[in-house]
Amino acid sequence: MVARLLLLAATVSAGLVAGVYLFYAHTVMPALRATDDRTAVTSYALLDRRIVNPWFLTSSFLGAPALAVAALVATWGDPPAPWVAAALVLHVLTTVVTATVHLPRNNRLTALADDPAAAAEARAALDEPTWTRWNLVRVATSTSALALLGWALTLT
Repeated sequence: MVARLLLLAATVSAGLVAGVYLFYAHTVMPALRATDDRTAVTSYALLDRRIVNPWFLTSSFLGAPALAVAALVATWGDPPAPWVAAALVLHVLTTVVTATVHLPRNNRLTALADDPAAAAEARAALDEPTWTRWNLVRVATSTSALALLGWALTLT
């Protein structure tokens, strides 16, 4: 019963984080791309400052891999374990991409966001094409982790 509950929590958390990355891919970044530098920078900085909060960090960004670890421990030696392990690898990959590609760009943009004269520089620091391309990697890895956890859940 505990294993099933942990697996369910890991699956829900994976869905939440995959949804965030997908929302950025199909809504946020295309909307920002259609605006001028100042609007894009101000809007993105507001989003970035708000997403770094305990709710997102615990329910999704850090919660998804942590719950996958807990689910893996709870299912170790059982049929779901290999699927959970594969999902965990994908969560770690997603986190590495975020830490190495997205966070440095986000931080450069937000550091410049309060200076209206630096809007073009701030937007260039984000490097939208690279940010967007790697976000699609996060969409793929986090959605795949979700699918693997969903499959593992059927095996409990």
